[in-house]
Amino acid sequence: MSDEGTWFRIDNTSVASTVRRAADRLAEDLALPAKRAADLAIVAAELTSNLLKHTKEGTLLLHPVRSGDVAGVELLAVDSGPGMADLTRFMRDGHSTSGTLGIGLGAIVRQATWCDVHSVPGKGTVFSVQVWPGDAPEPAWAAGISRPITGETQIGDGYAVRVVEGRHQVLVSDGLGHGPLAAAASQAAVNSFRSAPAVPPAALVEKLHREISHTRGAAIAVAELDAAAGVVRYAGLGNIAGTIVEGTSRRGMISLPGIAGHQRRQIREYDYPISRGAAVVLHSDGVVDRWQPGDYPGLSSASPVLIAATVMRDAGVRRDDACVLAARLPS
Repeated sequence: MSDEGTWFRIDNTSVASTVRRAADRLAEDLALPAKRAADLAIVAAELTSNLLKHTKEGTLLLHPVRSGDVAGVELLAVDSGPGMADLTRFMRDGHSTSGTLGIGLGAIVRQATWCDVHSVPGKGTVFSVQVWPGDAPEPAWAAGISRPITGETQIGDGYAVRVVEGRHQVLVSDGLGHGPLAAAASQAAVNSFRSAPAVPPAALVEKLHREISHTRGAAIAVAELDAAAGVVRYAGLGNIAGTIVEGTSRRGMISLPGIAGHQRRQIREYDYPISRGAAVVLHSDGVVDRWQPGDYPGLSSASPVLIAATVMRDAGVRRDDACVLAARLPS
C-alpha cells in the first residue's frame, strides 16, 4: 500500500472484513508490534461499524503515517451523517443513538495512540485515529489527503511536507489529466521537492518546473510557513488554490498561469501575513473553491488532517482527482 493509502466506501456489512484484512496487512508491512496490530484491528472494526450504523455515505481512508524513521497507521473515517453536537458525551462508553451498547467510540479512543474528531450537526463527522508502535509523536503541523477520479486506481494529484534548515514547506501537485501519466508527473514533482535544497518557494517552483519536463506536466504550488516572521510565502503555477483560514474568514493566495514542466510566463513569490492559530489550505481543482470556514465552527483550530478531510468531503468532486493539504504555523 502506498502512503496515499486506500479509500473504502462503507455501504454494506461485507466491507467490514475487507477493511479488517487491509489493516492487518498494513500492520504486518509496517512491522507493528502484535499488541498494536490487535489494537488497530479493533479500531478498524469499530470505525467501520459506526459508519454502517449511523451514516449513509461513509468512507474510510487507511494509510501509513510517518514521523522520522517511525511508521504508524491512520484510519480516517468521513461521513455526511447527522453529526454530533456534544463530542464529549458521544465519546463516553454507554452513549448510543441506535439502541446499541454504545461502546464503539470509547473503544476506539482507548485503543488509539492518538485521535481527533470534528463534527457539525447536520453536516457530518470526520474522525482521525492513529496507531503507532510506541508513544504518539508530536501532532503533525501539516497533513494532506488525496483520492483518484471515479474509476481510476492511481491518483494524479500529490502532496508533500518537509522541514529543511528551519523552513516549513508544503507542496500540492496536480498532474495534467488522469491515470498513470498524471500520477507520474505528480510523483516527479514530489520527489524533486523532497530532494531540493533549502530555498524559498519561488526557487522551488522554478526547480520543479525544470526537473519535471520529461513528464506531461503539472500544476504546482509551494507554501512556506514562517512562524517567526508571521508570514506565509507562496508561489504557484497553474490551478492550485491556496487559502489562509483565520476563524470564520478566508483569504486567497495567488497562483500564476502555466504548467510546470512545459509552460510558464513568470514565477513570483507572494508574502501574506498570518496570525497564530490560522491555517493554510492548498487544494487541486478537483476541489471546488466555494467552501466557507464559517460553515464549520471550530474547524480552523482542528488538526490539519481533519481540516483537509472536511474540505475534501464537502468540496471534492468525483469527476476529477482531488487533493487537499492543510498546515498551520509550527509552535
